[in-house]
Order: sequence, then C-alpha cells, then structure tokens
Amino acid sequence: MTAPEVMAIDILLEPDARMLAHAEANNARLRGVFPDGFALDAEHRPHITLLQCFVAAGDLEALAQAAGAVIGNAGIAAMELQADRFYYTPGPGFGVAGICAPPTPELLRLQAGVIAAATPFMLASATIDAFTARHDNPAFDAALIDYVAGFVAHHAGAHFNPHVSTGVAPTDYLDAMIAEPFAAFAFAPAGAAIYQLGPFGTAARLLKQLEVAR
Repeated sequence: MTAPEVMAIDILLEPDARMLAHAEANNARLRGVFPDGFALDAEHRPHITLLQCFVAAGDLEALAQAAGAVIGNAGIAAMELQADRFYYTPGPGFGVAGICAPPTPELLRLQAGVIAAATPFMLASATIDAFTARHDNPAFDAALIDYVAGFVAHHAGAHFNPHVSTGVAPTDYLDAMIAEPFAAFAFAPAGAAIYQLGPFGTAARLLKQLEVAR
C-alpha cells in the first residue's frame, strides 16, 4: 500500500485506566444498539483530542517534534479532569457519542500551545484518502473531512469540548442517553501520541508516541 501524501492526524492525550473502563462499558452499550459502529480496539483507541488537522506526510516528523515539546513540558500526569456527562456529535442520521470533561485552564493552555506549534504545518483540507479508510456511506466521508478541516475554528479555545469518543448510535437513542443521570468521576491523562484518523474520526493508526514528564 502506498503511503498517503497527506494525512489526517489527531494529536491526543491517552486516558487512564478509570476512564478506559467507563469508555469500554459505554462502547459495549452502543454496539448493542448500532452493531455497525466501532469497537474500542487497537484501531479505535480511546483518547482526548487536542487537535485534529491535515498535514503533509513529509512534515509529520517536524510537527511531532514541535507539538511534542509543548506536551512534554505541560505536566499532563498531574492534571485531574472530571468526567461529567455524555454527549454526541450529530451526523447524517447517527451520532458519535462520548464522555465529556470540562476543560481546565491547564488543558486549555495545552491545546493552545499544541495548535500554535502545529499551525505552520497544517493544510486547509484533504480528501478521504488522508484517512486510514473510507466509510461505506460517502456522506459520512464528507462530514468527517469537514469536521477535521474546521477543527480549530469550531472545536478549540472557547469551543473546546474535551471528551473520549465511545461509539456510534442513532440520534434518537443518543438524545435519550444524554438525558440520563450521569455519575461524575475523576480521571487523568496517562500519555500522549499522534495517530492517523480513521472512520468516524477514530484514532486508528499510531504514528508517534510522545514523551511526557512524569
């Protein structure tokens, strides 16, 4: 397989075991409703996105060094986040669900630093070939491309919604799920990495593991 010239990437934080357990439980629930959704596995790693963007494959190493320097000095192991609700991002007849945590000042500063470091390497858009695979539905492809292309404008800073995506289901089911009581819990980042994005915006292929201070 020929390597893509442009890649859709996710610069992300990897959650700790407590969040993983909650994410896996919600994923099993959603898979029971929508079996065509994704399972949390080696090609769908639970994570908290700091930045999704398009980058030329030849610039990946330089971008990783720049973003990695920011993350490596951010003290992520000492961050404590509070999961407080379910949410979903709507798509054409379905939604990608997740568990949310309000952004802390430390997390907002980290995201801003990562975006600043990555901006010189970011491309405005790309085709679905920048991802690891296509969806069966072209409308899903178009929605995903638009999401990544608009990430900084619509999902950063004041619009940042830190979350761990947990699965896919019809929107009527997800409307009912997010109305349910949610038992809040604390968790922390356990690592950081850069992944190539796959279908439904999942972290599908590890590109770079980033060093973090312990």
